[in-house]
Amino acid sequence: MRSKVVFARLLRNRQARYGAIALVLLVALAYIGPYIGPYDWTDKDFLSFLSPPSADHWWGTTTIGQDMYAVTLRGMQKSIIIGLLVALLATGLAALVGAFAGYFGGWVDKVLMWGVDLLLVLPSFLIIAIVSPRLKGASWLWFVALLAAFTWMITSRVVRSMTLSLREREYVLAAVYMGIPRWKIILRHIVPNLSSLLIIDATLNVSAAVIGEAALSFFGFGIQPPDVSLGTLIAEGSRNATGYPWLFAFPAGLLVVLVLSVNLLGDGLRDALDPGSNS
Repeated sequence: MRSKVVFARLLRNRQARYGAIALVLLVALAYIGPYIGPYDWTDKDFLSFLSPPSADHWWGTTTIGQDMYAVTLRGMQKSIIIGLLVALLATGLAALVGAFAGYFGGWVDKVLMWGVDLLLVLPSFLIIAIVSPRLKGASWLWFVALLAAFTWMITSRVVRSMTLSLREREYVLAAVYMGIPRWKIILRHIVPNLSSLLIIDATLNVSAAVIGEAALSFFGFGIQPPDVSLGTLIAEGSRNATGYPWLFAFPAGLLVVLVLSVNLLGDGLRDALDPGSNS
């Protein structure tokens, strides 16, 4: 019943509707668009270097003759996957660490929160920039793990504070008296009752991860060649943005629209899940 109310509130939010529609179209473009285009992202046209958009190459070509349409959609695929995986890992880690710290208290709380405080003061960008070059040749999933490792801490503190209140609720105390293991109580009763916060956090983490990946890839610390992402394409296109604007405009434009649509949807979810909202 509550899910129907939330969905109805979400549909009434004009910005959320626009964000959801734009996001669906972008995902469809990223994963269906390559089958429509005449070239694969690995193809090279040695008779067409740095060609402007045309009937043959819809978004032009790169410095090595790759079709810009196919390459950009490949980059958006990678950015979307990274954003989703980072959001899933970061939100899941924040939920577990915050819930265990808040429920158990004592030395468990102190140790976990000490680790959170330590990670908060570490320069995440610098650490990722130092570690990433040493992972060249390794799976790009290591890059996802690095991004997720520095994204969850603030949410875990919020989860901890909410857990301190939830652990005194009647249904939690009843589960304790029934002898249910405490880790099961956390997973079955604490975390599900934090779903509103976690859904919003995961949605906003997607856009944060996409921007973070683009920034790191722009400086050469993210996705490594021959693979591409929106960040690597923007970095390459920025060198020729004035002379060959299509190299920069298409990946940068898609990045802006992607992040904006996710943020609009996240704001709409926050309003729909907030009982005090007027939307």
